[in-house]
Amino acid sequence: VGFVLYPRSPRNVSVEQAAALVSRAHQRGHSGTVTLLVDPDDALVDRVVEDVKPDVIQLHGSETIARVNEIRARSRTCVLKAVAVATPADVGAAFDYASSGQIMLLFDAKPPADPSALPGGNGLAFDWRILEGVADRGPFVLAGGLTPENVAAAISLTSAAVVDVSSGVESSPGEKDPELIRRFLRAAKAANQA
Repeated sequence: VGFVLYPRSPRNVSVEQAAALVSRAHQRGHSGTVTLLVDPDDALVDRVVEDVKPDVIQLHGSETIARVNEIRARSRTCVLKAVAVATPADVGAAFDYASSGQIMLLFDAKPPADPSALPGGNGLAFDWRILEGVADRGPFVLAGGLTPENVAAAISLTSAAVVDVSSGVESSPGEKDPELIRRFLRAAKAANQA
């Protein structure tokens, strides 16, 4: 279950809201939790770790390799680094983040050139063929334009270990649709079993 802590996102929740929702998720059974941050300062990282206690911190900004490693060391939490890709060269450059072996990569579509565009969560897909052979280098997360209708094909083509969805299961920006979530999960599980 993911929680976006980025004020510009229509999915934004406060640290307090995220902490309350994580608590509810854990009461209902084991759910892994991800907190998405964009270029966080140390104070926000510390607060999220203390109050939300995520299993994973997803960094979706312009964090440098050094900053990603600082956040991982500071938080002592698994870190996903989202990398915007459109070309094979983008994919190759992403592995600089994973060189320490402690960072898992999340490949997402490059956002539109519009300066007001969000760094992710835009519902845009990219040519998944540019990820050919990436699974041989280790597990990764696939994001960007995934829906109940295309997630099985995406998994089949890329061998992604994990898929990330947000706008693809929404009825409107920031409003999740339970039926779309169910369909997405069924399709992803069926693709994984295949």
